Amino acid sequence: MKSLLKIENLRKIYHTPKEEILALDNFSYTLKQGEFVSIVGPSGCGKSTILSILSGLMEPSDGTMEKEKGKRTGYMLQQDCLFDFRTILDNCLLGLELKKELTEENIKYVMHLLETYGLKEFMYRYPENLSGGMRQRVV
Repeated sequence: MKSLLKIENLRKIYHTPKEEILALDNFSYTLKQGEFVSIVGPSGCGKSTILSILSGLMEPSDGTMEKEKGKRTGYMLQQDCLFDFRTILDNCLLGLELKKELTEENIKYVMHLLETYGLKEFMYRYPENLSGGMRQRVV
């Protein structure tokens, strides 16, 4: 089977003013096409850290990660972080704005995703107008 994602020896150290916290140490995994994976474990074991690194929200301290070209990685937070003062579309475009990747092509892709997830008619509304399930689909 084709590998979609290959992670080798990921390591993440959080630095605080008082100490260094080792959140991940030597984490490796290969995700193959068609696999369904759950990450489970006790609080503080590194689940959110792994997902944050995979989605590009943070950099690992060490290790490598190879994704199949053209594939994107993301995850749904336990509680949404939508900004009430931004429309649904603007909330969805925020990451691209911050990364300075707000191109016409990317905007069209985001609009396509909103349509795919049944949110097209809500893209110019604000989060307060969505149900909890709809808010989760935005994220």
